[in-house]
Amino acid sequence: MRTYRELFRTKEFTPFFLAGSVQIAASTVVGPALGTLIFTATGSPLLSALAMFGPSLAQVLGATTLLAAADRLAPRAALTGLALLFCLGAATQAVPGLPVWAAFVVLFCQGVAASVGGGVRYGLLNEILAREGYLLGRSVLNMSAGTMQICGFAVGGVLVTTVSARGTLLIGAGLYLAAAVVTRCGLSRRPPRASGRLSIGATWRTNARLWSSAPRRYVYLALWVPNGLIVGCESLFVPYAPRHAGTLFAFAAFGMLIGDVVTGRFVPPRWRGRLGPPLRLLLAAPYLLFALRPGLPLAVAAVTLASVGYSASLLLQERLMALTPDSLSGHALGLHSSGMLTMQGVGAALAGAVAQFSSPRAAMVVMAVASVAVTLALAPGLRPDRGIPPEPEDDVPGRAAARATT
Repeated sequence: MRTYRELFRTKEFTPFFLAGSVQIAASTVVGPALGTLIFTATGSPLLSALAMFGPSLAQVLGATTLLAAADRLAPRAALTGLALLFCLGAATQAVPGLPVWAAFVVLFCQGVAASVGGGVRYGLLNEILAREGYLLGRSVLNMSAGTMQICGFAVGGVLVTTVSARGTLLIGAGLYLAAAVVTRCGLSRRPPRASGRLSIGATWRTNARLWSSAPRRYVYLALWVPNGLIVGCESLFVPYAPRHAGTLFAFAAFGMLIGDVVTGRFVPPRWRGRLGPPLRLLLAAPYLLFALRPGLPLAVAAVTLASVGYSASLLLQERLMALTPDSLSGHALGLHSSGMLTMQGVGAALAGAVAQFSSPRAAMVVMAVASVAVTLALAPGLRPDRGIPPEPEDDVPGRAAARATT
């Protein structure tokens, strides 16, 4: 599968795509609005960064306790329920006078639930599309995320100014509700990909199995750590440039969109192994320019160029799927998603802490240096000659039935 036309002709991909796009738009509108509320109430760069990216820290709890549910829940019901949960959370955060601690409790609960959502969503994508179509499909979803973020940050900034931050949160709640409706009406009912009792032990055993492979460990670490450190840079856009944060966010999303289009659609398979290492370094290197106190035009250019490097994660995800049996695809992708978002929360916390005691600009440079160092340290384990054949399929009950409905 190499063309967008083939992709959108695939049954159920269009509603899956629309529901995900609307949900990204909702989160893009809600995040800066909540970050603005927290920064206004506390004046703290650390709390502002955590308000936008801190919920990701809660994903580590879900990833170690609930992730087995990603392959043991009916996908349509699970995704609909999660969209409704986020709708309720956004509406709650819009309540006037809500204490800051209560807002973070809501964010924590959403983060735990989202740890399952990533595995359910991308495991379902792996069912809707043939394995050879996964990279193109995921790149289109990333492109949609970039577009929704560009529009969402631009529109969200206007809404916060003209409607108010709390009004913007209510608009985000309405978008989450729309995503729930599209999911419920547009996707067909499917059985879980795997059977068996949902337990913490099942999550731990599968996590241990996925982590036991050295090539997979390197892929997971490369997906999680460098990206999370750079998201720490992005979490400081509000305290770094309060009047222009929306512009920086929008151009960061634009750079990610460019990278996903080029990598997902136009890079031939024979070039992917060579392109991965420079893209992973590109993600961090431009942020080193912030040591020179750049003006807004140069800052925008650096942020845009760096975000092109996010497309390296597409190549790493393709490698992860090649090293993982289909019966564990939802769990494996859920572990990737939860670990990635957890490290984004860690990156935001670290960046906010450094900025608290120095400056947002200095913290961004520190995070970029750390990201480059981690990328270089992981490079030997990501060489193509370190790959291994995929594991044999488990005889997982219910798997054949799930495939038969695709």
